[in-house]
Amino acid sequence: MELPEEWRWDTSLEKNYLTYLKNQHIPEYCGACWAFAATSALSDRIKILRNATYPDIMISPQVLLSCSIENDGCHGGYGLSAYNWIYKNKITDDTCAPYRARGHDNGFKCSNTTMCKDCPGHNGGDCFVPDSYNIYKIEEFGVVSGEEKMMQEIYQRGPIVCGIAVPDDLFKNYTGGIYEDKSGDMDIVHDISVVGFGVENGEKYWLVRNSWGTFWGESGFFRVKRGINNIAIETECAYAVPIDTWTENKKHYTTIEEKMDPNNEYENSDGRPDGNFENLIFNLYYI
Repeated sequence: MELPEEWRWDTSLEKNYLTYLKNQHIPEYCGACWAFAATSALSDRIKILRNATYPDIMISPQVLLSCSIENDGCHGGYGLSAYNWIYKNKITDDTCAPYRARGHDNGFKCSNTTMCKDCPGHNGGDCFVPDSYNIYKIEEFGVVSGEEKMMQEIYQRGPIVCGIAVPDDLFKNYTGGIYEDKSGDMDIVHDISVVGFGVENGEKYWLVRNSWGTFWGESGFFRVKRGINNIAIETECAYAVPIDTWTENKKHYTTIEEKMDPNNEYENSDGRPDGNFENLIFNLYYI
């Protein structure tokens, strides 16, 4: 398929088809970039299929942090592995499973209340698993790499998740413009979502959404030179195709066994044990 010179899912059509940007470091540091990038790209693709119908469906990174055991929670993981877990299971949205900045690696294990939980209001009482809740699935996922194939995937079906290197000047000093690393750093340590591509003053770029908050970069986004595999961005990417579970409002119906699971978190609090988790050992894609 012939590609346009520019395609950005935020501006190329009459509506903005990107879901909102997040910060993985709030309420505390967690190496959750892999889960944020994977769920943000998937949420975008759902928004595209729903023609930007309000409200946005924001797929929960917390479920992956707690339940995707093949990844290391707040110590890192991979976007492709995240999609593999969703493909084999199911996932919920942020209204069911809000971000806790904790994972199975540091005290927030997978349970039925991890998938979806509600807690009573001012009168107190234990938390519980709702009788039913919305679920989301994918029918296909896979890898993609190289400028042309990445552009085709983004243009035809939506944003993708990619691993990148993070040179010091990108992490500390980037405030805008088309970034080009000159150090040759190709050590992939971070996952982001690539949400478009374009050309500015003759220079080709990828439009990238990060997960470090809107105060960083270009309101949370950055652009990087395209076509030269700068910061290894064209090396290791993944996509997922969502199944339509929202048109017919398909739900998970909770069983008695799920409600009574002893692994559930019933306490009406933030569930955070005392402890200092500042000295984490990092691996996988974590920044």
